[in-house]
Amino acid sequence: MTAGAGPVVRAGVATDVGLVREANEDSWFARGSVFVVADGMGGHAAGEVASAIAASTLGELAHRDDLTVPDLVAAVAEANRQIVQTAVRNPRQWGMATTLTGVVLAHADGARAWVAFNVGDSRVYRYAAGTLTQLTVDHSEVQELVDAGYLTAEQARVHPLRHTVTRSLGRDRAPVVDTWVLPVESDEWFLICSDGLTNEVGDEQIASVLAQAGPDVQAAADALVRQAVANGGRDNVTVVIVEIVG
Repeated sequence: MTAGAGPVVRAGVATDVGLVREANEDSWFARGSVFVVADGMGGHAAGEVASAIAASTLGELAHRDDLTVPDLVAAVAEANRQIVQTAVRNPRQWGMATTLTGVVLAHADGARAWVAFNVGDSRVYRYAAGTLTQLTVDHSEVQELVDAGYLTAEQARVHPLRHTVTRSLGRDRAPVVDTWVLPVESDEWFLICSDGLTNEVGDEQIASVLAQAGPDVQAAADALVRQAVANGGRDNVTVVIVEIVG
């Protein structure tokens, strides 16, 4: 895949409904300069609508060679507006919401850069030289407890409030979008995922699966989703892995 006249980008995508849920409410977009995952909330025929709107709205930026961080933030706000308007027109979908996270190739401080962003508890990781680093910070009740020192990260993974997010798309007021600007480098991967992965597979195991998968981003995405299902598959799981080629 290419992002305009910029770097050549390759992506691997995998998703699974899991072993418990009846429908897959996750959505994704991975093309051009935009790579995102959205995890819908609000029940069948609602959460999947919210996540699809979020992913497709961000996908409209994929052809842009002049993309900036303000453009990204504006697109998230537009996705929120469309989700709210759709719910107003369809009362059965009222209350639907979604997380949204990903990376985009944009211009920042006069240079081409990766911009990681998130709203909610879906995550972006960077994987380079065998080291996995979480870039985004969850917007969740348990993350606030971790930040305050009341829970460890391991306790948070099994805490009853782990599914309670503090920011999402689908509210009257557009949420604050957290962003991180990173230089474009070779020999690195970005892992974008819904919490169906991270609630089942810890960071150490994620890194191990990536190491064993070899250089193929599609094989790595498939392997992570298989591992999440094997570990319990209690939620939908979606993984997008992105790399600069060369």
